[in-house]
Amino acid sequence: MNDLSQSAASQQVQDLERSLGATLLDRSRRPLVVTPAGQLYAEFCRDVLRRRDELEAALGLLKHETAGTVRVASIYSVGLSEMVELERQFAARHPEAGLEVQYLQPAKVYSAVLADQADLGLVSYPHATREIKVIPWRQEEMVLATAPDHPLAKKAATIRGAIPIEDLNGVDFVGFDEELPIRSDVDRFLKEKGVGVNVSVHFDNMEMIKEAVAHRVGVSIMPHRVMREDIRQKRLAAIRIAGAALYRPLGIIHRKKKRFQPVAQAFLDLLCEKPVPEAA
Repeated sequence: MNDLSQSAASQQVQDLERSLGATLLDRSRRPLVVTPAGQLYAEFCRDVLRRRDELEAALGLLKHETAGTVRVASIYSVGLSEMVELERQFAARHPEAGLEVQYLQPAKVYSAVLADQADLGLVSYPHATREIKVIPWRQEEMVLATAPDHPLAKKAATIRGAIPIEDLNGVDFVGFDEELPIRSDVDRFLKEKGVGVNVSVHFDNMEMIKEAVAHRVGVSIMPHRVMREDIRQKRLAAIRIAGAALYRPLGIIHRKKKRFQPVAQAFLDLLCEKPVPEAA
């Protein structure tokens, strides 16, 4: 990644240790472990890089420039097509700017923001911390996802409307992994409605859940938005549940007290000004 050989990197670390008079890596363990001195030095380096970014941001504000690249870390379910549309709008406004997006698991989005590897993060069920600020973005409607030929999909087509929540009692269900916030939200929702489902399998991402639902492993509950292409291809059916509303919150996160470069501020303004509309 840095056009540097392993031996050259090792030599640089050894030279650094000699100049500091401290051991930065514990080489007696595999994989290598960073020593307490190494952790202090790593944090010092991060602080230097943050100060450099703040300087560049301040200089950019003085120059009123939006050149450069904004780095965004996003959960997978925000969707590539959605980011392509945002990038199109952003490029139309700021042709001199770039947008770099990486898709990560939720916990890694927070880590990327904290480590200044991303200027902004897009997550579901956002939570603020001592170091993370949350900006509410939008609420996504959750619906029942089934295969098109599932009995519940046929019933919904027959009555041309939402199905009663009681129809979910005892159905085979494809769930999210237990450590994910969306799993807790769906479990709470079903419990409040007095419904018991049979969780046959569970996954940590929506693409796998959609595949399982399409192959009739079970039904699931997920945001309508992430199913749009599958519905168009008639791989999935989306069914509203009568008298029961459930929404997935999405939020924008960034490190507190972060001074944004103009390019990052411009993209944040776009997100806050014009959230991508909900699916009809």
